[in-house]
Amino acid sequence: MTQKLIYMTEKELARYNVIQNLIDGKIDGTDASKQIGLSTRHIRRLKSRVIKSGAQGFAHRNRGGNSNRKLDNEILEKAEKCLKEKYYDFGPTFAKEKLNEIDKIKLSKETVRNIMINIDLWKPKPKKQPKNRHVWRARKENYGEMQQFDGSYHIWFGKEESCLLLSVDDASGKITHAKFDYNEGVIAVFKFWLEYFDKNELPLSIYLDKFSTYKINHKNAVDNSEMITQFQRAMNQIDVKLITAHSPEAKGRVERFFGILQDRLVKELRLANVTTIEKANEFLKKYIPKFDAQFSVIPDKKTNLHRSINQSLKEKLPQIFSIQNNRIICNDYTVRFKNRYFQLELTQSSTAYKGDFVIIEEHLNEKIKINRKERYLNYSELPERPKKEINVNLPAITTKKPMHWKPPADHPWRKFIINPKKVSNIILK
Repeated sequence: MTQKLIYMTEKELARYNVIQNLIDGKIDGTDASKQIGLSTRHIRRLKSRVIKSGAQGFAHRNRGGNSNRKLDNEILEKAEKCLKEKYYDFGPTFAKEKLNEIDKIKLSKETVRNIMINIDLWKPKPKKQPKNRHVWRARKENYGEMQQFDGSYHIWFGKEESCLLLSVDDASGKITHAKFDYNEGVIAVFKFWLEYFDKNELPLSIYLDKFSTYKINHKNAVDNSEMITQFQRAMNQIDVKLITAHSPEAKGRVERFFGILQDRLVKELRLANVTTIEKANEFLKKYIPKFDAQFSVIPDKKTNLHRSINQSLKEKLPQIFSIQNNRIICNDYTVRFKNRYFQLELTQSSTAYKGDFVIIEEHLNEKIKINRKERYLNYSELPERPKKEINVNLPAITTKKPMHWKPPADHPWRKFIINPKKVSNIILK
């Protein structure tokens, strides 16, 4: 005769011994209730169960059997197939969302995680204590009070690396603007913020790192406040405050978003067969609202602190967000810039002299303008370097054409006679 093994926990075994003492008459129901910590009514229920089934009646009735919540094997096999074929590089959380959204398989995150571990698609990571602990900075109270901005180089789509420029509102955690570009240079950043202003208007401040586009990091720049980048100059002109972070953790929200997007957005772009920057930027227009709905928070206050852009400033934005460099007007009234030569015309909107400083503006539409005292000078580009002239018999180029007219011999100016007596009186005095 085979004996059946009964598995009991330490707690169940202790309770069984108490109930056995109750059955043997060593204690009464009240004493058993005090020892176990259950009501006398439940003690009577346990006593009758042990008398009827012995120790087997005391153990949990579902022990050794299948759980009532056990998933159907067909569902698990279908999920496993989808994970192997489509979501092999996804994390458990993101894979769980896509299984529910696309394949209509509703599983918990931990179930998906266990399946991925079993089929070697996921390796559990041991928890590590951080070496440096950073104090969590409280969010700003209002939307538009501060934007965290940065660029991330990554293979977002295709086989070549590109840069995702991203601004995140500090108060709400919303992605206020995102754009793919080839680099994080000044032209790409200028285009990004012009699109941002057209969409959201002017924020109060921008929190960014010390990348060379945003800040001059030379040691002499500490004592010389005039050494600023094109980006700093442009933001100063529109009165937007720039805050430079000393560590990635300082602007951790935008850094954290890059971590999420490098995991999720890369896979979304792959599923959508996006391979070019143009298609990727179109994809972002639909993806960002869905992303914000999942990861944004409600700010403490409802006020929008973005400043409106008046018509005067709006007209100046192309000029402000242009690359500007100082140059000097040469003796032959030419201006040299990047091995290109621009000949100033004789008539101008503003008087200009030899040796005057002008500002060369490289606009984002690739046009070049020469600015002198907030007025643009007329010029024509020379096909080659002009011959050197030490001096040109022209004192200045003005708003009127220079006249080479001389008065005739019978002109009153030529007939003017100085009184010799008055001259002698002046000399004597």
